[in-house]
Amino acid sequence: MKITIGADHAGFELKQALVEHLKKSGHTVTDVGAYNAEPSDYPVFGEKVAKDVAENKADRGIVVCGNGIGMSIVANKVPGVRAALVFTEKMAKDTREHNNSNVLSLAGRDLPTDLNIKLADIWLNTPFSEAERHQRRIGEITEMEKEISGH
Repeated sequence: MKITIGADHAGFELKQALVEHLKKSGHTVTDVGAYNAEPSDYPVFGEKVAKDVAENKADRGIVVCGNGIGMSIVANKVPGVRAALVFTEKMAKDTREHNNSNVLSLAGRDLPTDLNIKLADIWLNTPFSEAERHQRRIGEITEMEKEISGH
């Protein structure tokens, strides 16, 4: 799977661990930064990840900041992106099964690295299995995006 990943300074350490883990797991990873732990602005990196997913340059995206909130807000501004911030294994599974989320937002400071990696693995390996039940709702979101953007 092609995955684009990005983080600000608060998520840098986790991003580095995720990049290594994802590559070892056989994924193709595009790292859009940050490339160090110096203070940086999360919107820059969140937008890059979201645009890669929306433009089909990546199958999925992962964004990381301190608590994951800012990155999820930024990613969800890009039409075609369904970003989900998760803290539990059930949330990671449900957001794929029910919402067909295509960007995962993680909390680099608020959760331990091993749990975040586990959440990413669950999310990446869970199919959109509830499509029959939930596709109509996702279609409604897509229509909202079209109306708002004028396309």
